[in-house]
Order: sequence, then C-alpha cells, then structure tokens
Amino acid sequence: MFWRSIFGLALACSLQVPLVAEPITQETGRLVLTSEDAHFGGFSAIELSADGTDFTALSDRGRFVRGQIKRGPEGQIVSIEFGEVRDLRPPSGNSWPRWKTDSEGLAIAPDGTAFVSFEGLHQVFQFEALEERPKALPAHPDFAGFIANASLETLAIAPDGALFTMPERSGHMAWPFPVYRFHNSAWTKFFDLPRVDEFQPVGADFGPDGRLYLLERQFRLIRGFSNRVRRFTVTPEGLSDEEVLFTSKVGFYHNLEGLSVWRTTDGNIRLTMISDDNFNFFQATEIVEFEIVE
Repeated sequence: MFWRSIFGLALACSLQVPLVAEPITQETGRLVLTSEDAHFGGFSAIELSADGTDFTALSDRGRFVRGQIKRGPEGQIVSIEFGEVRDLRPPSGNSWPRWKTDSEGLAIAPDGTAFVSFEGLHQVFQFEALEERPKALPAHPDFAGFIANASLETLAIAPDGALFTMPERSGHMAWPFPVYRFHNSAWTKFFDLPRVDEFQPVGADFGPDGRLYLLERQFRLIRGFSNRVRRFTVTPEGLSDEEVLFTSKVGFYHNLEGLSVWRTTDGNIRLTMISDDNFNFFQATEIVEFEIVE
C-alpha cells in the first residue's frame, strides 16, 4: 500500500526569504510479522545496518532478535526472516531484578557496541555484544525522579559518538521534555524539547545526514494510536530546523515505537519503524517504512 502526503510550504525565519518546499514522505512498505515463539513481540526499538538489510529488534521484556530483510530492485520489502528471540544477560547473576526488564531504547555504534535503556531501572547499559554481560553507565541524578513506565524510552547515537536520551513523559503538559547527552563518561542535561501537544517521544535515531529523527506517539482510547516523525538539527543551543515528516491518522498503524534511519542506494532517507504489540490479541508486530524525497 502506497500513499503520499505533502505538508505544504514552510516559511523561512525571515519573511524576506523565498518559500521553501518541504520534503515529500511516502510509505514504501508495511508488513505484519508473526512467529510461534511465545517471546516474539513487545518490540520497542529497532536498528538497521547501513544498507537496510540486517536488523536487531529489542523487546521491552529484556530480549532481542536479529534478522534480515530481503528487498526488491527499488528497495521495497519482499520478505523478513528472523532468528531466535534471546535474553539480554544482566550485569551479574542469572536474571534482572523482578519487574525491571522493560528495555526500551537501543542504539548500536559502528563498532558493534550496543546501548540499551531500561525504564524501570532508569538507567542505560553498555553491551560489547548483546550476548555478553553489560556494564551500567553512570546515571544522571534526574533519572531517579522519572515517572515509572515512562522514563528512558528513546536512545540514539550522534555522529560524534555521544548518546542522547529523553523520558517518554515530561510530568506535565506545560513542561518540556528534558534531553540528556552522554559524553566523556557523564550525562549532562543538554537542552529541552518543547511540549506542544499530546504526542510523546518513543523512538529516536540520528540519520546519515547527521540530523535527529524523533518518533512520537499519541493514544486515543478506543480509536488507537497516531504517530508522528519530526527531524531536527542539533546545535549546542538546542534543536533547530524542525520539520514534520509525517503524522498518521489515528488507528491507521499499530503501536509504532522503534525507529531506524538509513540511506537507500538512490540517496534518499528511509525510515524503518517497528510496533509494540504489547503481547495482546488486538495489536500486531508490524514493520512500516517511509522514504523521504527531498
């Protein structure tokens, strides 16, 4: 199923600057995934290889799965194969603390080092490989005060290797979302993301263009989920050059939570997203892809 939407024209900061057309974002693929594995589902994050063929998906129950995407001549999804769902090992012992295995954010560095954020623990862990035991990164003092089941939902690696994270909820509609940066072995509160509506951040990634892409979610009782993707330029002063790439109709997609951004062979940016089925009958695990034509 393909659709295209154009989001009008954006005014430059000065009225003297000519009008500039916004990028066109079109859906290029959508596929529901099923498995007989009882642990398959609950996916809250996804990371793709640079060519969009290999992926790692993270479950919010402390598990991960790797797979491959077979693509057609225009980069469209033909089929998806995945392996066994595996447990993330805790730093020590045989299991994570009870009710603390809600792994939400995933970021994988070019050398294969993986970082995973946990909501219940309000902490980020570093894995040399996801099969190995991790070490905990030092936490920012603010993390302990985050809302249970709504804290470190997003995780992304900037081009300079710094990690960025933010909580899913800000605590009040009038409060911005604080954004934290991990660099030189410490977290700092880098800037705030203004809260302008009911959308909440659930996934993030830095694209090959160096910009920050943010997947956001809004839930409407009975009607379902709506999602939005925005992108920004990150500066020392905060975020700039905001662009809304798409906003879905309520109930059109499932609970999209994970986002990976990569570049196709024709030079366009591709957004790959995965949904969290919450392990219930009414929702599904689906992969959804959009391409941005500049």
